[in-house]
Amino acid sequence: MKIASVVLRARPERLAGVRARVATIPGVEVQAADYGRLVLTIEDIDGHLTADALARLHRIEGVIGLSLAYEYCDDVIEGGIPQ
Repeated sequence: MKIASVVLRARPERLAGVRARVATIPGVEVQAADYGRLVLTIEDIDGHLTADALARLHRIEGVIGLSLAYEYCDDVIEGGIPQ
């Protein structure tokens, strides 16, 4: 399991559209929004990796950049066996 928190900077005039596109990415949730910035959490879910979500976020028109604020990775798989 991997969880990340990022700050997404977008052009203020495009923030509504960026936010709508962000909502379509599996595993991504908007936690806060203000002045052209979105605070997001990204979580691995079945078939959708955090890294894939980050790549999709970078490609959204109107996004200026992303800053990783926090990342957690649990290397234990089901059954308690380390990878």
